[in-house]
Amino acid sequence: MTAPHRVAAIDCGTNSVRLLVAEASDAGFTELARDLRITRLGQGVDAAGEFHQDALTRTFAACDEYAAVLADLGVERVRFAATSAARDARNREAFYAGVRERLGVTPEIISGAEEAELSFTGALTANPDADVPALVMDIGGGSTELVLGRPGRIARGISLDMGSVRLRERFLAGDPPTGAEITEAMEYVDDLLDASAVDFGAARTWFGVGGTATSLAAIVQGLETYDRARVHGSVVRRTDLFELASRLLAMPVAEVLRVPTMQPGRADVICAGALIAGRVGERLGVDLTVSEADILDGLVLGLLTPGPDAVG
Repeated sequence: MTAPHRVAAIDCGTNSVRLLVAEASDAGFTELARDLRITRLGQGVDAAGEFHQDALTRTFAACDEYAAVLADLGVERVRFAATSAARDARNREAFYAGVRERLGVTPEIISGAEEAELSFTGALTANPDADVPALVMDIGGGSTELVLGRPGRIARGISLDMGSVRLRERFLAGDPPTGAEITEAMEYVDDLLDASAVDFGAARTWFGVGGTATSLAAIVQGLETYDRARVHGSVVRRTDLFELASRLLAMPVAEVLRVPTMQPGRADVICAGALIAGRVGERLGVDLTVSEADILDGLVLGLLTPGPDAVG
């Protein structure tokens, strides 16, 4: 199969839908468009086991916008990867049908293991000089992926059923959460991490990818407007991360919304994401390096390589 020249990857997660359009280049690929829409597809899925109609409506609206971008840029091949919420929902067929109607492609519900590997590939490809073994952490809305390894050799990759939306809905009901709620959430996260079989002590570098990590980096830097160039490659000291997690957990959502770089659709769950990041950080001896390259970059790299898995 001939490799396409211009491709698009769409990552549909529990909290957001993201798009990356790229074309092949000597450096691997050149980015043509990158976008994010917070649609909260996973609204209530943890409790109800199915997609809420409002969540589907928001997600399909994002798909309509992305369809126009794909047509305008002349994209030859698309891969639509759906993650945690889509794995858990009974009414997936309604989701499949709506995406196919708008984008002409069938969503793939990728496994947690593939999600973890794609995030690892994206982060390490963009950071080739990283000290290894590296731990890549992707805190999503419904799950958190942890991958330890080096390019071409993953020692451990796992997807854990803890994400910012799932944790907020299940444990952190207060605004702000109560001490008892925080303790219960922390115990839940700790139990999953302790049973993960990830050798945290082996990590020489710790990468955070995805919206939780990038949002936390922007807050720590005190950015007035989000600046991708300043976020990518920035380091969040573990002591700053622990302090920020405590501060966010003590803030009502109305106060979080006043943080300059905070997206409205993330304001109510960023405290849960920070809690997860903090508990991972407790097990490591290195600070957090934030990478803007993630699962989308891994998907694009796969599409630009000829093979049977490309979707057209």
